[in-house]
Amino acid sequence: MTLPAERTTAGDRAYAALLDGIQSGALAAGVVLGEVEQAERLGVSRTPMREALRRLAADGLVVQQSPRVTVVADLDADDIRALFEIRRALEETSARLAAARGDAAHFAALATEFAHVDLSAVEGRDAYYALIARFDAALDAAVANDYIASALRTVRTHLVRVRRMARDKPDRLAASAAEHRTIAQALAARDGDLAAHATHVHLHNALTGILDSLPDSSLPDSSVSHEEGHS
Repeated sequence: MTLPAERTTAGDRAYAALLDGIQSGALAAGVVLGEVEQAERLGVSRTPMREALRRLAADGLVVQQSPRVTVVADLDADDIRALFEIRRALEETSARLAAARGDAAHFAALATEFAHVDLSAVEGRDAYYALIARFDAALDAAVANDYIASALRTVRTHLVRVRRMARDKPDRLAASAAEHRTIAQALAARDGDLAAHATHVHLHNALTGILDSLPDSSLPDSSVSHEEGHS
């Protein structure tokens, strides 16, 4: 009875490989993911490949154009706005809950780390994104709501693609670090209103920066409202 476990392992491996390709841009929007071809490329059978493609479809990362044709989903400015709408709702709610439930000392320590990030080199920027991941994990642990955490995992999966599409701007990264510090300080002070507001401001600035940095971005000023907006 080891076959199901083997299939699960192969399916996980195929999913992880395709996810990495999509998030890194190696598998660009519109690329056809042939079941047979991808199974051969990744060294798995067609059954786990189908499982992997179904999971990617559930994540919204691929679309089924026909029973035999699966392609990498497009991601345009409207998609990014929609992503930030749900992100704002989830993260502002999380900030309020984490302020009440979280470890204040832990968030104070994270705030100090955000105050000392070095964004001048690639290694520093990588460390900064790792710090954001630790901050997100601390936020999820403080909220302790599996439904919110599950929804945020899906959102963050897409955000990796968005970050790859957008150019890193030194000024925006520095501002983002300061915004994260403010959020962490508010959480440490157990001020839920301030934490939610700081999250709102951060997401608005992040969305504006991402849309402005897209290669084909020619959006009117009215396309980003003060209501919209963590990269």
